[in-house]
Amino acid sequence: MSEIKEAEDNARKMVDDGSKRKNDRIASARTEAREIIKQAEVDAQKSAQSAMKSAEESIKSDKEKIIDDGTSEAGAIAGSTSSKVDEAVELIVNEFERAIHA
Repeated sequence: MSEIKEAEDNARKMVDDGSKRKNDRIASARTEAREIIKQAEVDAQKSAQSAMKSAEESIKSDKEKIIDDGTSEAGAIAGSTSSKVDEAVELIVNEFERAIHA
């Protein structure tokens, strides 16, 4: 009888030990999953910051190019306008002199 009781106790202990190991593994897996998620969030944030920085640099470069191109174009227009004003003044003076001498 004591052998049966001892076998039952051993079986119960094995079941309890197995259950404890299962629970420990589940807790360990959950902890590991939380760490993986936490690291993934950190990595995603770093990636987003890197992409944002790259986009900001690209926008800044594009902005500088647009401003430089606009400044060059404005200078060219100003130079062209200045020479046309000189031509217009000369034409008006010539027409005035011609009208006086006519």
